[in-house]
Amino acid sequence: MRVGVVGAGITGLAVTHYLAERGVDVVAFEADDEPGGVIRSTRVDGRLLEHGPQRIRLTPSVAALVDDLDIRGELLEADGALPLYVYADGALREVPRSIPGFLRTDLLSRRSKLRILAEPLTAPARPGERSADLFRRKFGDEAYHNVVEPLFGGIYGSDPAAMPVEHSLSRLVALQEDGDSLLRVAVEHLRRDDDTPPPVSFEDGLQALPEALYERHRPYVHLNTPIEAIRDSGDGGRWELVTGRRSTAVDTVVVTVPGPAAASLLADVPDATTEPLKDLRYNPLVLVHLHAETDVEGFGYQVRRGEPLETLGVTWNDGLFDRDGVHTAFLGGMHDPGVVDRSDSALGDLASEEFRAVMGVEPDVLSVTKLPGVLPAHDTSWSALDDVRLPDGVVLATNYTSRIGVPSRISEARRLADRLVEDGRDPGDVAIPSRTP
Repeated sequence: MRVGVVGAGITGLAVTHYLAERGVDVVAFEADDEPGGVIRSTRVDGRLLEHGPQRIRLTPSVAALVDDLDIRGELLEADGALPLYVYADGALREVPRSIPGFLRTDLLSRRSKLRILAEPLTAPARPGERSADLFRRKFGDEAYHNVVEPLFGGIYGSDPAAMPVEHSLSRLVALQEDGDSLLRVAVEHLRRDDDTPPPVSFEDGLQALPEALYERHRPYVHLNTPIEAIRDSGDGGRWELVTGRRSTAVDTVVVTVPGPAAASLLADVPDATTEPLKDLRYNPLVLVHLHAETDVEGFGYQVRRGEPLETLGVTWNDGLFDRDGVHTAFLGGMHDPGVVDRSDSALGDLASEEFRAVMGVEPDVLSVTKLPGVLPAHDTSWSALDDVRLPDGVVLATNYTSRIGVPSRISEARRLADRLVEDGRDPGDVAIPSRTP
């Protein structure tokens, strides 16, 4: 069996790693001149900036991969008990992440806290229900507006009112089908807080992880080599990956690129229906890196909708990993799709002004990063996945076929590699895995 991997972001690199470690003949192709996709770290004036994810969780799958690559010594671990805030009514208010925190937070009124305790009496999720409606029904309007909407919506830069539960909350729906109360599950999670994987990064930033994967498997990963087409080789069910210089025959193709790009690459594949992938919506994001000397410790804050700010939230990189006064402000999302069309100077001025309004400190702008379509919306457009059909030997492994986030990408890559090895060549039912953000 020979496997061809399209894309050398974290998913494609992890798939390559796990297949190579299992003795499979694997080759990966990446259009960019650097591995890692949206995971990118640089230094400006000696300060480390993350231009994609700001941190990851040291889940068992991530820890095992770190050890495989022998980069545990480069790991930076933050305190997972550090506070997270929501900016609401002109102040930073702590998000309850423990039972004592729930009792003391001023983000929720006493009435709202009592309303949350009534969650076990509410009905399970309903087919076709939107995430916003479910959370409001479960926990009340105040908890939704002050906690759920800024945190859950902030993950995707989306409006939970546009996110059907079957696409955005499938794990939650499964819990409900098993008869579990969301409140009971949450309380059990809080009681086992010591078991929650800590947030981590690396001394030279998160790009150290894809760079280590690339260095381990450099002979099999071809940068600056975009795949132009995927087609039937005519040789007993094999596939051809076509580049500008050559074509490579493989038995199985693993496609890890965004939906619209995957649809174009797979357009000539027989017995495939991939046009619906073009309908998947991605939300834009802008990262503005700021420098300010503060004494804050914590993850940072999200901004409640309705506040007089355009900033979605701010990560306190300095408070997490002692990043020399660096903070990362986020703008854009579903509510501001034109954000990437603004000038860097205008975006820097806006983020700086709003950071000063919240933190009371004047920051300097270090860098502006525009990501036009990076956040999978998991909104109503995700129903298009129901119409995607792929032939045997073609697999999608991406943040629209499973959960987003680096740990989830690594876990999916390992499961896929195990399945491909087990089946020899036929990926079977892994072509469109369960969508579980």
